[in-house]
Parts: sequence; C-alpha cells; structure tokens
Amino acid sequence: MENGSLATTRRGFLKLSGALGAAAALAGSLSACGTTPAQRGTTTPGATAAAVNKDGTITAAISYELGTNGFDPMTTSAALTVAANWHTMEGLTEILPSGKREVYAALAKELPKKVDDTTYEATLRDGAVFHNGSPVTTADVVYSFERVLDPANKSLYRQFIPFVSGVTAKDDKTVTIKLAYPVTLVAERVAVVKIVPKAVASADAKAFDANPVGTGPYKMTDNSATSKEIRFERNDAYTGSRPALAKQMVWKIMPDDATRTNALTSKAVQAMDLVPDLSIATLQQSSTVAAEQGFSLLFTMFNMGAAPFNDVKNRQAFFYALPLDKMIQTAYLGNATPATSFLQDTHPDYQKASTVYAYDPEKAKALFAETGLKSFRLLCTDHGWVKKITPLIKEALEAIGMSVDFTEKKSSDVYNTIDGKPDAFDVVVAPGDPSVFGNDPDLLMRWWFAGDVWTDSRMHWKGQPSYDQMQTLLADGLKAEKADQKAIWGKAFNLLSENIPLYPLFHRKATSGYDKASLVDFKPIALTGLAFLDTGSTK
Repeated sequence: MENGSLATTRRGFLKLSGALGAAAALAGSLSACGTTPAQRGTTTPGATAAAVNKDGTITAAISYELGTNGFDPMTTSAALTVAANWHTMEGLTEILPSGKREVYAALAKELPKKVDDTTYEATLRDGAVFHNGSPVTTADVVYSFERVLDPANKSLYRQFIPFVSGVTAKDDKTVTIKLAYPVTLVAERVAVVKIVPKAVASADAKAFDANPVGTGPYKMTDNSATSKEIRFERNDAYTGSRPALAKQMVWKIMPDDATRTNALTSKAVQAMDLVPDLSIATLQQSSTVAAEQGFSLLFTMFNMGAAPFNDVKNRQAFFYALPLDKMIQTAYLGNATPATSFLQDTHPDYQKASTVYAYDPEKAKALFAETGLKSFRLLCTDHGWVKKITPLIKEALEAIGMSVDFTEKKSSDVYNTIDGKPDAFDVVVAPGDPSVFGNDPDLLMRWWFAGDVWTDSRMHWKGQPSYDQMQTLLADGLKAEKADQKAIWGKAFNLLSENIPLYPLFHRKATSGYDKASLVDFKPIALTGLAFLDTGSTK
C-alpha cells in the first residue's frame, strides 16, 4: 500500500492486466461484546467526561488527496479513503488503528467462533442497520464476501483471504465461514471485508464508489469531490461498541505542509497528519506532537526481469551504497529507522534478517565493479516527504561512481509508466504502508509478494526460484500453528533480505499534531492517516 495511493491508483489497477479492480493476536482482542465506551474510557488526563461536547465537531487537516480513488471498500487503496472508511464502514471484525492493533468484534456480536478446523460462525450484533436505515442481513454479509472473493472483480483484498472458500447464511443472524484449510488468523483477516448493503452496492457501482453506505459510527455527507473537504456526521442508529463521540467531523484536504501546519497552529483544525520534521519544534509550542514508529516504509523495487538488476550483486550494491543513518538525520531529523528486516524493530513479530545492509561504500564499489555496472535509471515518486531523501540517494550512488538517470513523477504516473512494461525502469523508490489493512507479517508480505500486480507486472520476479520459495513460505506460514509461524516468517524475512526484489530502506515514524485541550482521548497512530474512533471534542 503506497502512501498517497497506497499501492497504485484505482485507475492504475483498472489498467493493469486489463481488468484489475484497483492494497494481533486473538489473545489481544478487545472482545467488544459487552464493552462500553465508558469502560474503555473517553477522557484524557485532566479532562472529564463532561468536557466532551456531544454535539461538537472534530476538525482535521489531511495531507493526502482523493485522486482517482473512490471509497468502495472492495477496491479503494488510497490513504485518504481508507482512513475515511475506518469511521464509516465495518467488517464482522475490525482492527484498531491505534495502540497494539487489537482485533475486536465490530458488526459481529463477538469474534468468529471456531466450529471445527475449517468452519467458523459469526452472529450479527443486535439492531445493526446501514446508514440508509435498512437492517443488515446475513444476505448482505454473504454478498460482501462474494464480491471480494469473485476473481472477476479483481479486488485487491482477495489476496488477504485466500483461505476463505465461501460464506453462507446459517440463519437470519448467523453466517458460516468455510475455510479451504485451517488457519489461525481468521478474526484478523475477515476485517478486510467491509459489509455493504447488497441492494445499494449492486444497483449502481459508480454511485456507491463515490458515496458508499456502511454501518460505522459516522456516515459521510461530503466526499470532497468539489469541496476539498470530507464531511461526516454521527450515525445515531449505530449499535456497536465504538459510537461517535462528536456530532460532526470535517477533514480539510491540505497537501501543502505549511498550510496544514498553519491550520493547526491557528486552531483552525484540531489535528493534522504528517507534521513536517522541521516544524516539530515550533509546533510543539502550541500543540502536542507525537512520532509513532510503525511499519510505514520507503522501499526500493528492482526490475528483476532484465539487466542490470536481474543480478543480485547489483541490488545488494545499491543498498550498501547508502549511508541511511546520515540520510535519515538530514532528511527527517531522525524520524525513521533504517531497515534491519522486512518488519520494523518495534513489531511484535520482528526478527533481524540474515542480511542487514549497513553502509559499506567499498563493498558497494566492489560489487558494482564485479558486474561492470556504471549507470542505471532511478524512478521516484514525488510525495513531499519522499522528495526530501531521494536526491540524497542519487547523491550517495554518484559518490561511489555510478551515473544515475534520476526521474521524479507523481505516484500514479510512476505505476502507469512501469505497469506491464518490462523495459520501462531499472529501480523504483516509493513509499508504502499496507499496515492500514492489518498488522500480521503474512498480510504485510502478501501485499507485495503474493499477487501478480507487484511480482509479475512490476518487479518481474514471478517465475524465478526465489519467488517460488517465497510462495511456499507464505503458504506454509499461513497454514502453520501459531507456535510455528514465527520461524517460517523468519525464513521469509531472510529470503527477502538476501534477494531484495522489493525491500525497505527504512521504516518511517508517523508524526501527527493535535490540540490536546480540545480533542478528548485522541490517540496518535503509527499508520498513514488519522483516526478518531473513541475521540471526542470540547468544541
């Protein structure tokens, strides 16, 4: 999932392959059944429940634009739309964007119950209705899963639930989830399928994409198509465990760093994402700033289907040539961590990879000399924070004698340039954050390495022995018992570090700013975007 477009724009997905539709353990479950907002707490230190204005408004400045992505949860992959859907859409289960990323029962009354190794059941919570007032039925649940699982729809979320063979209605309140094989991640993964009303979603797909109907605590009233704002209002018919604590939300779309920062400083908004690193100290004088280490990364992707980067020595030399510690300090004032594995070192399933690319310019020179490589093309996305470091990457490579043809394009243009075109690029540097969909290692790896979008049409890895090994490890890890998964995932991390088809340069900290005096119980997140679940306003 790429920051800004999370993987590619929806238009790019539609172009790709002719028809593509567009990117935690259970013990930590909140077990939302019976859990009330009062039990979870709705106040910050020094605030009281009375401080929350139940008819208040939450205002925020968001750095990402709508672009060509819509909001349909079957296809959307954009940072802005995914964050909006956290508030308006629900799966049978959901994963909190904040904290330890707990999975909890959302539209289901409780987490799916295991009947046998390949059968689970989920019962709808009482009184659940869609934003248009129609009751949620098991037929809607079945339809929502079927449209994601249908290969003809090319839903990007299908790759996250390869083990689901079908969902059927047991009765008018309970659905049966059949698995193709036993897995331990059922509760986490069914969260990627948001439940939508069959009658509405099937009637006019384009209209539903622009204004989807869900069951979440908020409903969208303005999709920003003309206003440069996304507006939400409280869903008073919501019957779940995370009711809206404000009457309205207004997200102002402000891609410009200075505009966004000034809006928070002047109290025109109460929160902002992507606080510019150089503005942190100044902003802290009037607001609270949090830097949360998460999975969000800047990656390098190589064209493994053609010279020169079909040779692993050139791929490794690229990484050894980069003084990442110094570059991160220069570009981000230290608000990122050089990769020592596919996962960030704060992830609960982190394991240090067998190959760690510490800065070694002499080794980089020797490897390039061995292959004879002297020049290549470097294509980079142009998002604001990416632009701060990509020239430094070019500079470091040129410092060891490389000639680098550097090109910078919008994210959508980068993927339109390379999709299905094996000769179009040598190296791409771009951001990504599939952790907005879930946090387990299998999901994070599947985003890039399980489907043909990335492995075949982009990095051109598919069909190579190391690719086949990766598919085996992904399958084995998904099917394994929890006690065995970590070892299998560790092998996958090692394979990625040694072969580097696509690999993180660093994992970035998500910096958000907020007005603690007017936002009650706001929780900064380590993901792309902002989240206001369980958050109230005094205004």
